[in-house]
Amino acid sequence: MLRQWKGMGMIMENQRFFLRPMTGEDTDRIIRWRNQDFVRRNFIYQEPFTREGHENWIRTMIDTGRAVQFILCMDREPVGSVYLRDIDRRHSRAEYGIFIGERNAWGQGAGTWAAREMIRFAFERERLHKLMLRVLAENAGAIKSYGKAGFEREAYLRDEVFLEGQYKDVIYMAVLNKARK
Repeated sequence: MLRQWKGMGMIMENQRFFLRPMTGEDTDRIIRWRNQDFVRRNFIYQEPFTREGHENWIRTMIDTGRAVQFILCMDREPVGSVYLRDIDRRHSRAEYGIFIGERNAWGQGAGTWAAREMIRFAFERERLHKLMLRVLAENAGAIKSYGKAGFEREAYLRDEVFLEGQYKDVIYMAVLNKARK
């Protein structure tokens, strides 16, 4: 269900989860989440996350419309964030990303629900044709969740990134908006 949230845009919700627009007030929470080892190790970009970096993200990506970001809440509490980045209007595509920064939200269906909602948002609200993501091949839980949400594997890239002293494989997954063919 979509509805307005405090005059700041839409909110997507069901009985247990909801997405609300990210605000500047979420900066400290996002920095804390992104710098936790159990979150950071699942990102391709693993450098420490800073206030300056997040404010730059807001200025260069969010404020310019090249990205949209939401806070994922479970049982009324913020537990993570989802976003569309590198929104490309010419080719009608974007990259999906998520991080769940509260361990109590893991395995609760929050990630799969959020991915489904963001697919719907990307296709219905943003009118995109394709939504893709990159995931480390070793992240089996995320791959399973993305599959449940509708993403399909498109490519397996061996030794794609060098992290933690070793090369790691990356899987590209995507979902197409069948209504926009």
